[in-house]
Amino acid sequence: MQFFRLLAWACLSTLSTLAAAQVQQGISSNEILLGTIQDLSGPLSGYGKQARNGMQMAIAEINEQGGLHGRKIKLQVEDSGYDPKKAVLAAQKLVSQDKIFMMVGHIGTAQNLAAMPIQFEREVINFFPLTAAREMYEPFHRLKFSVNPTYYEQMLDGLPLLVKQKGAAKTCAIYQDDEFGLEVLRGAQDGLKMWNLALAETATFKRGATDFSSQVARMRAAGCELVVLGTIIRETVGVIGEARKSGYSPVFLGSSASYSELIPKLGDKLVEGMYATMTAQIPYVDDASQPVRFWASKYKTQFNEDPSAMSVFGYNTLNVFAQAMRDAGPRPTTSKFIRSMETIRVPGDIFGGPPLKFTPSKRLGSNASRMSQIQDGRWKVVSGYKAP
Repeated sequence: MQFFRLLAWACLSTLSTLAAAQVQQGISSNEILLGTIQDLSGPLSGYGKQARNGMQMAIAEINEQGGLHGRKIKLQVEDSGYDPKKAVLAAQKLVSQDKIFMMVGHIGTAQNLAAMPIQFEREVINFFPLTAAREMYEPFHRLKFSVNPTYYEQMLDGLPLLVKQKGAAKTCAIYQDDEFGLEVLRGAQDGLKMWNLALAETATFKRGATDFSSQVARMRAAGCELVVLGTIIRETVGVIGEARKSGYSPVFLGSSASYSELIPKLGDKLVEGMYATMTAQIPYVDDASQPVRFWASKYKTQFNEDPSAMSVFGYNTLNVFAQAMRDAGPRPTTSKFIRSMETIRVPGDIFGGPPLKFTPSKRLGSNASRMSQIQDGRWKVVSGYKAP
């Protein structure tokens, strides 16, 4: 009987040890498994690939320095094609099959909204999603951490300044008919209230649209002097191109979703003068800042293309994650990571990004944004930070 008691105790002890070692999904003795869902084949594939590259660059640097408490980071990448249904399938695979520790930098508003319930059921944090929708941090959820000032707040802050500067009597909006576009619209509507104004005209388009002739015709017929764009890459170029083709030249203001080096590359002279809200500057390889030039050259050498604001986003996302994981200690768990994030202080970076701060009741790192304009084929910062 004594023998069997000892045997039972040994078995239970072994099982307890194994359970303890496996209790935290996505973390082993030598690896931390992260997941990201990007658009690698759809309308935002330019953004998705750049964000992925930035993450991979940061991971390579962290792993070369020994990882985090001896653990190397591994990133599992899935493609949603910017389709919420595919994002759900990708999230199910990453969470239940691959068993990731955390979802990082997932692109798209509708895609994140579709995937988050799957993650939260398995205690998987949604970390720094690549969207500026309010739903990424509201309503409060302990597993949400967002970094981008919302599209709503960007318009709320930026539009009144531009309306005043340009003396625009009639402001209108063309926006994507989804959660992203509606956030831009609501911010524009509430921003105009500062001057007791309202949008003179609005027009929507479906995700993936390529013909904007009817929307632009409505803006022109209404005499719109400033047009807010709830658009991303090709839709931005498509709308402005259609306007220029018909000889219509209002002031165009986009959100951070359209702040991309791809806009002047694809639109060339057509998009000159366009404005967009933003945070971190695009890191040009001949930037005036030596640290930015060095980073941009390193990125270009590694990926054979110029970096973008999305590259910076991916890079910074992984570095903030790494800072919090180091603070979480050698035996990290989801709860320890959350406590670390609630006390973390992230200073402004070399790319001009604002400082970040989270608390037990605040899941948005910063709500500050500023404005850039396309001048001579490049984005140039034309206003400073002003948090609403």
